[in-house]
Order: sequence, then structure tokens, then C-alpha cells
Amino acid sequence: MERTFVAIKPDAVKRGLIGRIIKRIENKGYKIVGMKMIHPTLEIAEKHYAEHKGKPFYPDLIKYITSGPIVAMVVEGKNVIEGTRHMMGSTVPNSAEVGTIRADFGVTKECNVIHGSDCEVSAEREIAIYFRPEELCEDWKTMMELVLEAQFSD
Repeated sequence: MERTFVAIKPDAVKRGLIGRIIKRIENKGYKIVGMKMIHPTLEIAEKHYAEHKGKPFYPDLIKYITSGPIVAMVVEGKNVIEGTRHMMGSTVPNSAEVGTIRADFGVTKECNVIHGSDCEVSAEREIAIYFRPEELCEDWKTMMELVLEAQFSD
């Protein structure tokens, strides 16, 4: 099963949107196998945004992600990377498709409430920045998994 890293960003945490965003992820049928609230340090922020180092917007990215707590998650499901990115919408909230998380809750390109890995390589790298393997809860099944298992077993 595919995994991705999702972060509810500081602006969403400060606005009390954690539950609403998690509900969308769970309603889609994705399984959260790791979750914690963390105030990213400078070291974590620099690792997370390493590919942007040297770009003009890099200092603002670092300042923003360290401005308050985030909710870091490891989310699992079939085609979860593509699916969560579709649910999030464009990074520019005013350009995001109606009904996406960023269209509904994002304010600006810089304060767009959520981050999700863009590919498997990024997902693995980002998960490793925020989670140790023993912090992931892999030994449980969602109700959807149990229903499907019962439905298709002989």
C-alpha cells in the first residue's frame, strides 16, 4: 500500500481547521498510520525544504513553517499520493478547484493550510524527517478494510 506525508500547516492549526482537514482524509478512505503535533525546529524546516535552498522564497518558507505547530501525518492508501494532492488542490487557493482543501480553507499561496508529498521519493524522505519507524501504527485495519476483506473472502 502506498504512503505519503501530509502536514497541516501552522495557519490551519492556528485557525482550528485540524479536525475538518483530517475528516476529509478519512472520509476519502485513507488510513492515518502516524500522526503528531510538532513545532518544527529550524533544523527540521531546513531538511524539509532542502530542495528550495538558495531560491528567493526559501527564507519565507522556513519562517512560515517554524511559525507554529503543524500536524504531521503518514497517510496510507491506494494511489494516496495522487489522491491527497487532488484533494488539496492548487497551491494558489484562488486557482484551486472548488471543493478542494486549499480552495475552501487557503488564504494565500504562502498560507495554503496543507502540504502533501509530490511523489514516492519525496514521501519517503519527508516521512523519515518527521517519524521514526516505531512511531507508525501499522497493525490495525480500518472499517473499510474489514468490510472489503469480509466481502471478498470465501
